[in-house]
Amino acid sequence: MLGSSAQLLLSLTGIASGLYAPHPESCKSHPGTASWPSAKTWAALNRTLGGRLLQPPPPGAVCHPSQPAYNETQCSQVGQAWKTYEFHAGNPISVMWDRFENYTCLPEENAPCSSAGYPAYVVNASCAEHVKIGIDFGHDYLGRSNSPGSLSIWTHHLNDITYNEGQFKLYGSGKVLRGNSITVGGGSEMYDIYSAADKHGQAIVGGGGKTVGIGGYITGGGHSILAPRYGLAADNVWQMEIVTPRGDIVVANEDRHRDLFWAMRGGGGSTFGVITSVTLKTHPSPKILSVAFMIITDPKESFVLDLITFVTTQIPNLMKQGISGYNIVTRDMQSPIQLPGVPDRVAGFMGTCIFQDVDSPDVIAKAFNPINETLRERWPNKVQFYTLVTEYDSWLGWFDKNFDGSQAGGSSYIVSRLLDGEALTGNSKKLKNALQAAMTPGGSMSLFMVAGKGVQEAKPRGGRNAVNPAWRTAFVHALTSASFGPFNKTAEKDAIATLQREFQPLRDLTPKSGAYINEALPFETEWQKTFWGDNYNKLLRIKRNIDPTDVFWCSPLSHIII
Repeated sequence: MLGSSAQLLLSLTGIASGLYAPHPESCKSHPGTASWPSAKTWAALNRTLGGRLLQPPPPGAVCHPSQPAYNETQCSQVGQAWKTYEFHAGNPISVMWDRFENYTCLPEENAPCSSAGYPAYVVNASCAEHVKIGIDFGHDYLGRSNSPGSLSIWTHHLNDITYNEGQFKLYGSGKVLRGNSITVGGGSEMYDIYSAADKHGQAIVGGGGKTVGIGGYITGGGHSILAPRYGLAADNVWQMEIVTPRGDIVVANEDRHRDLFWAMRGGGGSTFGVITSVTLKTHPSPKILSVAFMIITDPKESFVLDLITFVTTQIPNLMKQGISGYNIVTRDMQSPIQLPGVPDRVAGFMGTCIFQDVDSPDVIAKAFNPINETLRERWPNKVQFYTLVTEYDSWLGWFDKNFDGSQAGGSSYIVSRLLDGEALTGNSKKLKNALQAAMTPGGSMSLFMVAGKGVQEAKPRGGRNAVNPAWRTAFVHALTSASFGPFNKTAEKDAIATLQREFQPLRDLTPKSGAYINEALPFETEWQKTFWGDNYNKLLRIKRNIDPTDVFWCSPLSHIII
């Protein structure tokens, strides 16, 4: 559930990409070069923007006496807030993970500090026209949300939210779509949208973190614990306002700018345009029956992998009964709860699952009893099965207690794979071997039950969208990560190599599948197939048509420029 408040970037620099660039390379201006815009030029841009051009210092600079922004009191405050998503979302140049800034200014006095890893200027956009002005001024795009020597467009304040009750008329079309919807600014964050929809008894398919920005979430596809019922977020988009690479402000829907509408729903962010607003279908806010559970044993038991594999094979059947959720499988970890009889270290399968709009808690027993019976038969008195059931009157009520509370800052890489029914139930021996390898980096991995029927049978507006076709057969989004310390290139390379190596058996188990681009390893060797599948060639044609000069360039997303 990675994400951040939306921050887009128009770099004025160029980077040679010999492996991927098909066109003659041309380096563009960057700070310190003769071609870098003069102070008068930047001042003119600021006037055009009505004073909305920012030149902020690195947020960690307040901790460095050598920096003009040094402030001992603020340093303490920044240090405390650094690991919160809210701090980074509210800063015009900061990003959630330190490695994306190349550790150029951590809030630590003994660390180096410069502005080299940050945008040089920021357009504080509050309307589509501000985005257009920024795009017209910029020349190239490097990175998904941050790059040195760049003009960044901060969409954090594109956050208007309007609820549309009963119907919605498509712009430039005679069609009126029946049902409720919500129109939100491209920089709107998930919790604000959830809260606005909840006032009308509605919910959207959205992310698991409060500060997830809607723009990047939608363009990647957008998984959700509600997706097994309603489809991915991209499947629920009715209309978008987009600023194109040419600086045109357009409205895209199933009848206007169809290719752009198709591509922007799942085809990858930072590539085809900047979303300044999006209209999403809403759904009646469901009552939630939440089940926190643990199926655990002693990590020293010889059958640990067999236990994990067995429960994993039951996921398709559980999801067909209306269950979705976020799970962890582990060979050895600290127990998340302390109860009599529960050891300090545990192994097994655990997580939080939900049922939506069910009449009775009896559905829990119906779903899990077959699993429990097998546990008793195969491993009598060796496996413990704990459940904690909580009922919530609304989706927002559940989210308030169960949102992603992980920390920002730090450095890690994620690797992921979408698992279909064949992978989960076809060959338990191969599945066991793949799970064993995938748990190697950290001793555990996540199995998110966020696909299934709703995603497989989704009917997006216009018939189709650019979501990775692997989602349409998947049940599970499987992922794991590897962490490393700052300023340690060797450890970083080792982390990447470990993830590549240990996740390969899962790739081999799912040769026709792929990965969710918003939560994936950037260094996938078969990135075209992994991230886009059969949609790649169409996305390539659209990219070449709407952005022939590569105004937007993003690795790996704009590898589709090849």
